[in-house]
Amino acid sequence: MRYLCARQNTISGMMKYTAHNLKKIETLLEELGYTVRYEKGNFQSGYCMVEDRKMAVVNKFFNTEGRITCLLDIVAGIEAESADISEKSARLYKEILQISSAEPLQTEAPSN
Repeated sequence: MRYLCARQNTISGMMKYTAHNLKKIETLLEELGYTVRYEKGNFQSGYCMVEDRKMAVVNKFFNTEGRITCLLDIVAGIEAESADISEKSARLYKEILQISSAEPLQTEAPSN
């Protein structure tokens, strides 16, 4: 299996951190064929992607803001066809891609 992990908080932006927006992002991921699970584990980044199974595992101890941040990061890394998802989800997907492309990625300086 191939796992992808990324740093938390690489994408923030114009989306408000509400339970309603969390549900919209979860619905988008479901329509894209991904399963979202909230589990405990050693997630240094906040989440882990199981590529072979199209599964996103997010730290269950995160609050709504942390969960949305992780899911936005995941969605931004997924390439999808708008024809495969509903109109509402397609609009949300485009908004997320705009947010992610508007912000530069944060990188850490190497420690000496």
